Amino acid sequence: MKWIEARVCIDPERKMLGQELVTDLFLGMGLSGVAVEDPDEEPVEEWSGEAALRPKEHAVIGYIPVTNESGRLCEMLETALVRIHKASGVRSRLRYRTIDEEDWAESWKRFFWPERVGKSIVVRPSWREYEPQPGDRVLEIDPGMAFGTGTHPTTALCIGMLEDFLKPGKTVLDVGTGSGILAIASVLLGSGRAHGVDNDPVAVEVACQNRDRNGIDPARLSFSAGELASGVRERFDLVVANILTDVILELAGELRRVVHPAGLFVCSGIIETRADAVREKLAEMGFAEKECRSREDWVAMVFRAPE
Repeated sequence: MKWIEARVCIDPERKMLGQELVTDLFLGMGLSGVAVEDPDEEPVEEWSGEAALRPKEHAVIGYIPVTNESGRLCEMLETALVRIHKASGVRSRLRYRTIDEEDWAESWKRFFWPERVGKSIVVRPSWREYEPQPGDRVLEIDPGMAFGTGTHPTTALCIGMLEDFLKPGKTVLDVGTGSGILAIASVLLGSGRAHGVDNDPVAVEVACQNRDRNGIDPARLSFSAGELASGVRERFDLVVANILTDVILELAGELRRVVHPAGLFVCSGIIETRADAVREKLAEMGFAEKECRSREDWVAMVFRAPE
């Protein structure tokens, strides 16, 4: 299959806002394989045995399948980027190229190496070797055409929160699971049962493959396709959502239905300038903030549900 790689290069002065807005745009268009490249992130070299590559530009990349609809989707993207510039001041440059799926799969892999993203969790791409250290919980991942490699600051923030707030045996719901990394991490950290949901069927398929790659029983970790938590019919002790600010605000209205009383909600994908909007919305729903952490202008927060 052929794909159109749409690379949106973002003005470095407003990179965080630009990353959020363009990622939201791509995901709203239903695109798979959204990736973020940030040359300011330090490449991981300690396990590579060679110089790790660093992207050259701040960019968000989406992949449009080559079909009869490709032209319309490209026009939508171009119009939306103009609208983003007018509304937010984020300047961007758009470049296209057509690639084979096999070329795409190999081209982005060169950037990813094993990385410690918490006290004990080490994310290992399936195509890299890593010798575990005492106490390591190694999470093997292959994102495929799904979003989520474990290298983004928001993922590290969420995993750190899970390490500190998830109690053994508790149940976990991962909303917007992508490649399944947070749901899998919760099982490695001792959750009794976890479920991940994503609106992209491709992501659900990839997440199931990653679950099996880590040797986890499907009875303990399941995945399903759905819009946010709309299809979830039970309550969980902890709900985690590493998505985008506007999507978290949309999800807030469903939280009391899917979180046990006095349960926890962990959220990230929030740029610092939008953190207060999340606080205010969760407070309206009766949730109390327990902790807030930041990394590279991104924020993760933990809230306790009302009893």
